[in-house]
Amino acid sequence: MVQNRTRKIVITGVLSAISIFLGITRLGFIPWITGASLTIMHIPVIIGAVIEGPIVGLIIGLVFGIFSLIQAAVAPTGPTDVWFTNPLLSILPRLFIGPLSWLIYRGLKRWKIPALIAAGIGGSLTNTVLVLGMIGVLGFLPWEALPAIVIGNGLAEAAASAILVVAVVSIWHQVEQGGKKQGSSL
Repeated sequence: MVQNRTRKIVITGVLSAISIFLGITRLGFIPWITGASLTIMHIPVIIGAVIEGPIVGLIIGLVFGIFSLIQAAVAPTGPTDVWFTNPLLSILPRLFIGPLSWLIYRGLKRWKIPALIAAGIGGSLTNTVLVLGMIGVLGFLPWEALPAIVIGNGLAEAAASAILVVAVVSIWHQVEQGGKKQGSSL
């Protein structure tokens, strides 16, 4: 029990640090053809939830959200960053990424790779839809503009999330098993 709790704390800390590192170094943002960057900063949240459960995912999502708020306040990189100084936009949507990713993964767990793909896509779209939804609720952009952002950026982010979640979690499970190949190990 203590070992399990220690493991959850360590994984939460490491994945939270990776999320912050991605933001500080800007490696969490990939230039995209739409002119806006794709973000992969939510991927540690999804991975944490899949590996260790919804509470770990929630905590990593909280760290991601708090980091987004702080970064928007002290080191904005564009005119829309000021929007993210509002915790309803920077923090609240990020709290749902982990628990929803975990629910998707848990529901499909018997099909290992499809479950990871679905968790990656679901977690990414949770971030996209809730952040854009809050942008609409707060009146920062008209509702009519939001579907184009989902299509232009959200779907590419979801695809990237699916690929990275499958790769990282598959490797994680291999390391956990000492490198032994087993068909039902995921």
